[in-house]
Amino acid sequence: MSGVPKTEVRPAPADAVDPVPDEAVQRITPPRGRTDLRLRELWSYRELLYFFVWRDVKVRYKQAVLGVSWVVIQPILMVTLFSLLFGRFLNAPSDGVPYAVFVLAALMPWQLFALALNQSGNSLVANQALITKIHFPRILLPIAAVLAGLIDFGVAFVVLVGLLLYHGIVPSAAVVLLPAFVLLALVTALAVGIWLSALNARYRDVQHLLPTLTLFWFFSTPIAYSSTLVPEAWRTFLGLNPMAGVVEGFRWVLLGQELTVGPMILVSFCLSVALAIGGTYYFQRTASTFADVV
Repeated sequence: MSGVPKTEVRPAPADAVDPVPDEAVQRITPPRGRTDLRLRELWSYRELLYFFVWRDVKVRYKQAVLGVSWVVIQPILMVTLFSLLFGRFLNAPSDGVPYAVFVLAALMPWQLFALALNQSGNSLVANQALITKIHFPRILLPIAAVLAGLIDFGVAFVVLVGLLLYHGIVPSAAVVLLPAFVLLALVTALAVGIWLSALNARYRDVQHLLPTLTLFWFFSTPIAYSSTLVPEAWRTFLGLNPMAGVVEGFRWVLLGQELTVGPMILVSFCLSVALAIGGTYYFQRTASTFADVV
């Protein structure tokens, strides 16, 4: 049958690449439905989250002569300044405890919150080179920025413990609730930080707003002053500030002071959780555009 073409079979070249098995292929798909927040995949990237946390801590103090000592120096300087301005010159009440202890007990959670808020709010912009090159859950960046602040908090908390021992102040049994107030500070920072990081990727005005927002929030929280100075009619609004509850909680469990905004702490915690859920939803719905707009 001379009219039938012959098919020549040639051996595959030696450098031919075998097909990639299906189990080695990761398929990136959009969220399933409007309520899919894709939080389960965070567990698959837990090692990357650890790397981001450790990287943020190392970069923060890289080429700093004093290194992590700044974690201790900063609150000491602020306590000294507040003790002179508010404690000595303005005679601000400290509810029966030394003013330095009164302020430092509030500065510890505030520094944790302020650092986490600023770092998480700028996390996407600071990592734009990484976002435009590889795929990973973008929400890991603000989460890592918040968790990295815990290391600084742990180091600085030693100073507070030393000051308590120096003044002979022994916390009550309520000290077991201290992690709950730390958690409230982290949830609040993460809730606001997720919103700001997603907005900051598209609108650079956010990075200019952050310092002003932090300063406004600082003076809205009873750190340098006692909450007893706030009129009774305004304490409900003070209780809506989650950081006011955190600061009051620290002073309650460590110094034995009255919890003036106690009933509002649960409300502020629920507000923070609701804000975190809403921020996560908005973040995940817009994450696919970050590489284009960041």
